[in-house]
Amino acid sequence: MTENSKTPLLDKVRNPADIRDYSTDQLKQLAKELRHDTVRSVSITGGHLGASLGVVELTVAIHHVFDTPKDRLIWDVGHQCYPHKILTGRRERMNTLRQGDGISGFTNRAESEYDPFGAGHSSTSISAGLGMAVARDLSGGDNHVICVIGDGAMTAGMAYEAMNNAGSMDARLIVILNDNDMSIAPPVGALSAYLSRLISSKPFRTARHYAKEVAKKFPRQIEEAAAKVDEFARGMVTGGTMFEELGFYYVGPVDGHNLDHLLPVLRNLRDDKEQGPVLLHCVTEKGHGYKPAEASLDKYHGVSKFDIVTGKQDKPKSNAPSYTSVYARGLIAEAEVDDKIVAITAAMPGGTGIDKFSERFPERSFDVGIAEQHAVTFAAGLATEGYKPFATIYSTFLQRAYDQVVHDVAIQKLPVRFAIDRAGYVGADGCTHAGAFDLPYLCTLPGFVVMAPSDEAELMHMTATAASIDDGPSAIRYPRGEGMGVDLPSKGDVLEIGKGRIVREGTTVAILSLGARLGESLKAAEELAAMGLSTTVADARFAKPLDEDLIRRLATNHEVLITIEEGAAGGFAAHVLQFMTNDGLLENGLKVRVMTMPDEFIDHNKPDVQYELAGLKAAHMVVNVLSALGRADEADPAILAQLA
Repeated sequence: MTENSKTPLLDKVRNPADIRDYSTDQLKQLAKELRHDTVRSVSITGGHLGASLGVVELTVAIHHVFDTPKDRLIWDVGHQCYPHKILTGRRERMNTLRQGDGISGFTNRAESEYDPFGAGHSSTSISAGLGMAVARDLSGGDNHVICVIGDGAMTAGMAYEAMNNAGSMDARLIVILNDNDMSIAPPVGALSAYLSRLISSKPFRTARHYAKEVAKKFPRQIEEAAAKVDEFARGMVTGGTMFEELGFYYVGPVDGHNLDHLLPVLRNLRDDKEQGPVLLHCVTEKGHGYKPAEASLDKYHGVSKFDIVTGKQDKPKSNAPSYTSVYARGLIAEAEVDDKIVAITAAMPGGTGIDKFSERFPERSFDVGIAEQHAVTFAAGLATEGYKPFATIYSTFLQRAYDQVVHDVAIQKLPVRFAIDRAGYVGADGCTHAGAFDLPYLCTLPGFVVMAPSDEAELMHMTATAASIDDGPSAIRYPRGEGMGVDLPSKGDVLEIGKGRIVREGTTVAILSLGARLGESLKAAEELAAMGLSTTVADARFAKPLDEDLIRRLATNHEVLITIEEGAAGGFAAHVLQFMTNDGLLENGLKVRVMTMPDEFIDHNKPDVQYELAGLKAAHMVVNVLSALGRADEADPAILAQLA
């Protein structure tokens, strides 16, 4: 700590135990310093700033009142966990946030005992918390379990499934609803604070419980009437009738930035260990306390590095349009000539490009919230009526709706088009957001057409192709980030289903690439040519159906065949090998090597580094070829060891 430090109190904090004896005034000062430090840290690394700024006071209050980590604190998603990380011994490492070998942008069990549950996908906190609460009760423990969930995450059905279960069990669980998107401001002033403090107190709850017991002595009609009077009286004051119906005791709303209001309510909830499930409704503001974030439309939800004074972000200049923006362009072009095309997203309009589609076709654009299961079946319903839905969902999030993809779409052969963004590695968001499994989980489904573009022009063509498929489901999976910089058509051309293309002709080695590894495949071909190995490079285009004629040609006319894809094992290559085995193409001395994502989760890093670690670069292809030909002595020893 220096004499002129801007964070003198925070400088003394090594873990939450250090703030347990702080006065309210000290906690207010600590919150100011914590907000400053959060802004400073994210300005260096980038990350999810707005949500974190919205929970600074709440973070301070929870760690002050509760005995973490004995008391389990679960942050839903983790976008808002940066202040929590700073207070729980990770302040010195915040400059490594979301960087290679640095700390995660989400909560992570392997990172800290203060992170009891890892979360990169939303709406899991109440389910996990209920599991912890039941485990506590089974083992005779007495600790608290606190789940902090945002109002956005409360759009997912899983949250209500968990609440319904917790309410029916009367489990002792505290859920804090962090409401930062109220369309109508609730009463969060002094009266609301007083009422929240009153109804969360043990004497009030004991009196209420006693009144209920007395009512049970009267005839059933009187008992039910008394219950309704209690329910609706509290509903008129607090607005929590829905949560009460799910079996939760509702407290709030409370100003989540006012420690004078927060602290007594949290203490009441802590001190009453006879309570069942409780929901505390806190109203907060995303980006609170940092003017550039408050003024921004997205409240600085996700930012790159920025200047603290001005808030100006240091966004690298793009050399080519992103795949996401090209998809939006392609979809809009199709919708211009086909009024049956509609677009669906699950709470990610900006991330998927549907915001641009919505600007052009607001009546044909649907954001269903964090509800991927509903999104898929909603799309299926549209398809039954002759519309052409494009369900535009990240690969990692579509995993959450796999049963709906199978049961509601594939089995019924409905022409739902899945536009799957974030295929492959995604950089700073790490393994929770990597699109690794969509090829395995879609290519196994009968009747699916699965495409993967090698560049942004191919994405335009595949969008047009998907729009033309009316007899079954289809999917296009494409990566995050910039395209290759190729010229784009004004509108895509419809491709022949299940047909790939030869990009470079050779005689000895064949590289069959699916998706955006084509550029690396062409680099590998150049390196192999310099070694005297003539190389064919083919763009598969379709993972399903396979271009069997192309595969036969490659297998018959070359000594070595390499397949490469940005997906986990069990996807494209597995289907290629099954076809080749059954077709007898592996019985004449052909040497085959398969390159997929490795059987491990690769943590956050730059995407280029992730692909290096995964062994999916041009140099890895070259070494695979040399090894297959018995020329391993010519290969780079380090890469040879990596691939062993």
